[in-house]
Amino acid sequence: MPDRNGQTRGNIPMKLMTTLFAAALAILPVAHGAQAQDGPLRIEITEGVVEPLPFAIPTFIAETPEAQQWADRITQVIADDLTGTGLFRRISQDAFVSQLTEFTPSVTYANWQAINAQALITGAVSTGADGSLSVKFRLFDVFSEAPLGEGLQLQGNESNWRRLAHRVADAVYSRITGESGYFDSRVVFVSEQGPKDDRQKRLAVMDYDGANVQYLTDGGSLVLAPRFSPQGDRVLYTSYESGFPQIYEMNVGSVSRSALQVPAESMTFSPRYAPDGSTVIFSASTGGNTDLYRVRPGGAPERLTNAPSIETAPSFSPDGSQIVFESDRSGTPQLYIMPANGGEAQRISFGAGRYGTPVWSPRGDLIAFTKQNEGRFHIGVMRTDGSEERLLTASFLDEGPTWAPNGRVLMFTRETSGAGGASALYSVDVSGRNLRRIETPAGASDPAWSPLLP
Repeated sequence: MPDRNGQTRGNIPMKLMTTLFAAALAILPVAHGAQAQDGPLRIEITEGVVEPLPFAIPTFIAETPEAQQWADRITQVIADDLTGTGLFRRISQDAFVSQLTEFTPSVTYANWQAINAQALITGAVSTGADGSLSVKFRLFDVFSEAPLGEGLQLQGNESNWRRLAHRVADAVYSRITGESGYFDSRVVFVSEQGPKDDRQKRLAVMDYDGANVQYLTDGGSLVLAPRFSPQGDRVLYTSYESGFPQIYEMNVGSVSRSALQVPAESMTFSPRYAPDGSTVIFSASTGGNTDLYRVRPGGAPERLTNAPSIETAPSFSPDGSQIVFESDRSGTPQLYIMPANGGEAQRISFGAGRYGTPVWSPRGDLIAFTKQNEGRFHIGVMRTDGSEERLLTASFLDEGPTWAPNGRVLMFTRETSGAGGASALYSVDVSGRNLRRIETPAGASDPAWSPLLP
């Protein structure tokens, strides 16, 4: 049976289970399930630049008259998802030797070998009288002349057609790379409008690629640093509607909200959920001192640090046993790790410059951060012991990284300089390749990626 990503591990033709992903991210451990092998299907790496895998995706077959518009749109989104990773290259349909007219379990491989396609995606879409939508697809290893996994059929409705497309793309990505996908996910962020010295900021949520933007607040008060819950149904954020920073929790579906229970007479900010969603960790400033606290539903806030320095920007390890955070206890902002219940902290950042906004990878292997050094800002990653630091970006102002659900891509805020400077969202993979801007209707900052949608 296929899993959520349509994988059928143990029954995958080996010609497509290549070192594609491991080579593209050669600085990281080999992807689970991927194996190096001889043969024409190989990604050539030159100084860390991968040659994208060419794939063909004919427009999905419309099996009912009303399905054609959805077939066109779904095909395009799948292609955009894959090419957007930098690991795949779509072959133009103008190059096709033949066009598919029906959805069948077999293909004429010679037609696709003739245009040097290494993977072929075929599919079909049908509609129901009740507005339902059905999408089915197959993936073929053209060189091995064999299907790559079983066919997969997804059900939904016309209103969530993009989700169906993202799920197909996730399955294709997963079968070829051996990694889980990240396309069927959302991003909560701060939408920004107006001049730099009087900017309106609203909480908003969108698909990972910038589509389907929905606004969650009206812009009447400043909002900052939204964070998704592990289930993707709630968002923590900081609001200044009372005149000072206070943390709120919002139900994304109902857009209802409530204030987080925090220490009395304190300013609170930088919230984040524990991996199981049952605990919230945050910073609170009381009497001029800023420390880390945690709170459980119905419980009283517990203080985790007690130092004259500023402790902020906490992030849990995926197993919930540790917290990485930012502190200036050494004289400049640096990164530290401590047990989730508090206790002795160990410094892990030792390079030149200032470090902040650490975020633990969902894979548990890396910590992303913002670094300021010699007048430039960077997004970087390091091992959890502080080793193997790598800077992925550099600009006037890059900050606030957030991880894709599979731990292979980062999204962050980039702001341009000058009085007219504006903020936008960018993504980059963990090798520093494929830097891309995420298009949004207005300026944008403070992104936080959701888990894969259920």
